[in-house]
Amino acid sequence: MKKIIFSLLITLLFAGSIFISCQSSSKKIENAQDKVDAANVKVAEANKELDQAIKDSIQQFKKESEEKINEYDKNIADYKVRISKMNREDRARDERRLAELEQRNREMRKDLEDYNDDRREHWEAFRIRFRHDMEEHNRAFRDFWVRKR
Repeated sequence: MKKIIFSLLITLLFAGSIFISCQSSSKKIENAQDKVDAANVKVAEANKELDQAIKDSIQQFKKESEEKINEYDKNIADYKVRISKMNREDRARDERRLAELEQRNREMRKDLEDYNDDRREHWEAFRIRFRHDMEEHNRAFRDFWVRKR
């Protein structure tokens, strides 16, 4: 008799735990929807943070690049003074080279001012291209006084 009561009690506990742990399909759907909504909110917050980080990155890059371009403007002014003291033949050649550097400097400033796309893919491509152009421009300034015969 004890065995029967014990078996019946275990069976009732097992059936009760299964019954209590089962959820209706509508409850499962509701829980899943709540999780999806929470995930969507987190994604939206992360996108806002990323957008702000990109905007900050663009502003910082523009500021640094503008400072370099201004430095190049000062170099151009210094070079003009130095060139004015040269003989006529060297002066003509160096003035042409300096005019090219000055034109490139204006183009870079215009490119930087005209950029206004906040999309990450476009920003990365612009930043890489612009940095490359700045390095080439910097190299041209460094090599300006090297005589090419």
